[in-house]
Amino acid sequence: MSRFLRFFPKNIPTVAPVPHRAVLSLGGSDVSDFLNGILASHVTEPKVPRYSVFLNAQACVVVSHQPGRVLYDVFLYTSSDTTGKPIYLLDYDPRPSDAPGLITLLKRYVLRSKVKIRDLSEEYDVWASWGNSAIPEMTRGWSWSHSGVIQPSWEGSEWSWGNKNESVLDRRAPGMGKRFLVKKGALPQETSDHERASSDAFTLHRILTGVPEGHEDLPAMQAFPIESNLDIMGGCLVPNPIVTPSPEAPSYPSNISISSTRIRSPDDTRSLPRARGTGKLLTSTQGIGLALLRLEQVEATEQGELSLGCSVESGPSQGTWEIHHYWPNWWPRRLEESSEMAVSEH
Repeated sequence: MSRFLRFFPKNIPTVAPVPHRAVLSLGGSDVSDFLNGILASHVTEPKVPRYSVFLNAQACVVVSHQPGRVLYDVFLYTSSDTTGKPIYLLDYDPRPSDAPGLITLLKRYVLRSKVKIRDLSEEYDVWASWGNSAIPEMTRGWSWSHSGVIQPSWEGSEWSWGNKNESVLDRRAPGMGKRFLVKKGALPQETSDHERASSDAFTLHRILTGVPEGHEDLPAMQAFPIESNLDIMGGCLVPNPIVTPSPEAPSYPSNISISSTRIRSPDDTRSLPRARGTGKLLTSTQGIGLALLRLEQVEATEQGELSLGCSVESGPSQGTWEIHHYWPNWWPRRLEESSEMAVSEH
């Protein structure tokens, strides 16, 4: 079944709730400067929506030390408070992780800044829509670094992530559509002309597009931004010491890829060597998912020198499983210089 999922139609207008997300409000006269100091991307005035990540405090260390790890991936939305003053709304994964709670983390850095933080998770739901031709795609270029970092650039003068309140154009990958906030328990207006789907449909759409999200794909205090493709998705401006080419510049041996599995037939007698310690399966559904794979082993598999697989010793999935991967069609094509995302099938 997973072979066919790869070609699952993505041009049917669809709307679905986004699972595992909570909403915070951030207001006050210093909020943009406050966020600019702790997010991994520039936040300036006037306020605009965007996608970004919080990294741990090691994010700006020199190359010879361990770089910062992901704490939370977030979307920022513009909105206004009850007095009409502009504020930010932020959606994030609230599930328990190795990171401190996001509200606790933010309050740690407020100090004397004029910033107000409120939990609005009981007031808003997060939804997404895709497959609608009314959401224009933008021409995407790539900025390459010798260190392996790749950052997107968009043509035109319009802000790539949109300009509407409580809505973000999801530019993490082509075809992701848009993301928006809806009052708790209400249905978005898109349900009138879009096919309404479950949150599982959004997860499948995200996997097929090759987009990691939340603690399951970006484990807090473990995920490294470049291995997690956050540079390619426009969520992280990597600090100069990491980007600048130098004899000590790091290499990035692994990246998140899409993977699917199928059970290996008892009649399959191939004797290709099996990779050891290849990677980690992340979000998966219906036999397809995202996986963190070592690039040299992916390349060896593509050349027929190695096979990827796993064995499950007990339970309903017991057996030997083959792992198959493929590259998302939007992936930067200059692969010899990139940190590479593969899509794998199992």
